[in-house]
Amino acid sequence: MAEIDQIPVALLAGGLATRLRPVTETIPKALVMLAGRPFIDHQLDLLRKHGIRKIVLCLGYLGEKVRDYLADGASRSMELTYSFDGDRLLGTGGAIRRALPLLGETFWIMYGDSYMDIDYSSVLDAFLARPDALGLMTVLHNSGRWEKSNVIFQNGRLLRYDKKNSSPEMTYVDYGVALLRREAALRIAPGAPADLADLYTELVAEKRMIGHEVYNRFYEINTPQSLAEADAYLRGSK
Repeated sequence: MAEIDQIPVALLAGGLATRLRPVTETIPKALVMLAGRPFIDHQLDLLRKHGIRKIVLCLGYLGEKVRDYLADGASRSMELTYSFDGDRLLGTGGAIRRALPLLGETFWIMYGDSYMDIDYSSVLDAFLARPDALGLMTVLHNSGRWEKSNVIFQNGRLLRYDKKNSSPEMTYVDYGVALLRREAALRIAPGAPADLADLYTELVAEKRMIGHEVYNRFYEINTPQSLAEADAYLRGSK
């Protein structure tokens, strides 16, 4: 099996972060301060702790500031590379398609605005044990507590994923950590805006994406309230 330090992460950090304005009028969300440090520092420390070393940052709005701050990652014993949306924001799917030359045959996808402390090695092992699967989605039993539930996950099986049309059976939520094979990402049209959720919905319907349950809640920095919760958690966990 592949070692975890050889599997790159596509870290999606290109959004406009409008709900955090005016803070994000001059800095991208990745550089918002939490517990005395830019949020990206906390994310990279977490991934390094779990053995992940290669990160491709998918950037858009004010992305050059992230690159200037992080450089090549050598000081963190990590390998950081960058993929920029260009003249227009490409969305989560479009950003992955653009970054594909940097990602290889198998890669992680993670949201750049969430702190997600889970057992990454066990997630990778579960995916590599299923060569028939094109993707893996981590899921959390949510019941609407932290996000709108969007997943039907029963008896260890991922049955349905839909961010647009919810149903009472959806008691789980897409946690924000996924694994994908290059073959799946090639379905996204190059150079055009796209939502990664559309690809996930398609793969789940085809039974080509498996689910893996995790149990630690995530901490987002999407709104002032969630930012405050994440700040309190990070201060308390040190």
